Amino acid sequence: MTYEYLLAGLPELKAGADAPVSLEKLLVLLDEQLTDRDKQLLALVQERCEDDEQALALYERGLKSRNKFVRDWFAFNLDMNNVLVAAICRKHGFDVKKKVVGENEVAETLRTHTTQKDFGLNEVAGDFQGILALSQIDDLMAREKAMDALRFEWLQERTQFDFFSIEQVLAYYLQAEMLHRWSLLTIEEGERVFRELVADMKKGVKLDA
Repeated sequence: MTYEYLLAGLPELKAGADAPVSLEKLLVLLDEQLTDRDKQLLALVQERCEDDEQALALYERGLKSRNKFVRDWFAFNLDMNNVLVAAICRKHGFDVKKKVVGENEVAETLRTHTTQKDFGLNEVAGDFQGILALSQIDDLMAREKAMDALRFEWLQERTQFDFFSIEQVLAYYLQAEMLHRWSLLTIEEGERVFRELVADMKKGVKLDA
């Protein structure tokens, strides 16, 4: 099924700008117009986790989705998080092998090439230099925004030819969610996240990049 009328009626999203539509109204609209099958895909990309075990389980489900866009989205985020985690852990003396999750090519490469500057990623298909560069950003909020910028761009490029498809709908929602999140995040919230991050690292919990 295609969603010409739905997508044609939605305002354009621009990276770095405020979200032109509230998530509440967007979700109501999607609930009214998506098929039950496509609502399941939306629910999957919406899901968020409280701990590492839940996150890994979600990645596994996402990577097994019947929809290629959803599989690719979860793979992209898994690789991004693993690369950033590996770089930051090495920088601060944490055990990279224990922090990287998953069993795909990128995860295995990160575990087996910990001494190489680029973790051996030059031999893996994909552009990882931009992700590695994020580890040099010390300000947590700035790093999170840079990560979302990469995600926003990935979604834009990945769906540029998926006209009126569920893939384009999912990408629109994910981009709107990012814009909405950053419009609400305050300096105080960023400091709270940073304190929790440091506490988790001290307890030996995987760095949540």
